[in-house]
Amino acid sequence: MVASIIISTYNSPIWLEKVLIGYLCQTITNFEILIADDGSNEETKMLIEKYRSSFKSLIHIWHHDDGFRKCEILNKAIQASATPYLIFTDGDCIPRKDFVQAHLKNRKKGHFLSGGYFKLQMDTSNEISIEVIQKQDCFDIKWLKKNGLKKSFKNSKLSNSKRLLYILNTITPTSPTWNGHNTSGWKEDILSVNGFDERMKYGGEDRELGERLVNKNITGIQIRYKAICIHLDHSRSYVNDIDWQRNYRIRKETKRNSSVWTDFGIIKSFSS
Repeated sequence: MVASIIISTYNSPIWLEKVLIGYLCQTITNFEILIADDGSNEETKMLIEKYRSSFKSLIHIWHHDDGFRKCEILNKAIQASATPYLIFTDGDCIPRKDFVQAHLKNRKKGHFLSGGYFKLQMDTSNEISIEVIQKQDCFDIKWLKKNGLKKSFKNSKLSNSKRLLYILNTITPTSPTWNGHNTSGWKEDILSVNGFDERMKYGGEDRELGERLVNKNITGIQIRYKAICIHLDHSRSYVNDIDWQRNYRIRKETKRNSSVWTDFGIIKSFSS
């Protein structure tokens, strides 16, 4: 196994199945998959069992549903991973066939990789079938336009031109950040900052880990136009202002103190 793919999910088995099909289409196949499940019901468990024999290694990391605890289940998946290189994504992001290859090709010691996603609307997301993923039509602009995609400069993300994608990666004003839907790094680096801060709910919780890595001089490399995944639409009932404000305060403290460690991560340094 050359890498561990950690996929977060919560009660979205229809989307998760499409994502798993995407990983069955990869040009590189010697990786393990860990599903970091934040308390889904039996339907997700049954889906994972259905596909278990299709992968070299498919591991289901689960805890009971007690609200948004993505950071906690991700930390458990990190600990359970068996390879030195970890690729993080979400259960609503279908990878293009060269997704894993792109992460492995661009990985570099002392750095993490920062990818992006191509966001679809709901009607287009629903049109993506298993066959469409296997044929890679869902990454084809012509097919997407036939199925509701609107004209936009952002469509260039799915270009097949290596020259254009190199230019876009070079000139993009977007700084490399740790993005939960498409990012990767060395397990030893992630452990060195104690993983994700489990106090954090939805809203910048992934980026805070990246900010601690940067404070430790483990900087990001931009690959948003190299490692391609499409983001399926869904509702977010767990979003609220209280959690956003709490997360903002934690991130502000991380930046102000140049923190490289959290006492609320994999190793618990606080008294209960």
